[in-house]
Amino acid sequence: MIPLSSYLIVSAILFAIGTAGVFLRRNLIVILLSIEIMLNAVNLSFVAFGRSLGNVDGQIIVFFVMTVAAAEAAVGLAIVIGLFRHRESLNPEAFTTLKW
Repeated sequence: MIPLSSYLIVSAILFAIGTAGVFLRRNLIVILLSIEIMLNAVNLSFVAFGRSLGNVDGQIIVFFVMTVAAAEAAVGLAIVIGLFRHRESLNPEAFTTLKW
């Protein structure tokens, strides 16, 4: 059986990769994907803690988080497509003002 610490280390590495992607990349789609990686790292932690405690509460929480993440991805991608059609750029620095 794999110990809890291994799952938490993998989760921390995934979260660090996602955080680096958010802060270092200059493309809105890559930033959205990095946020999704961070959410998956948290989901892995929930499932690992639920498994170690012997209950399914972590899996239930992950189900709801995945539902919200899917809605967030759909709305976020729609906003990115709208911004790209308006400014023809995916660089976040091009969207410093909210004026159309």
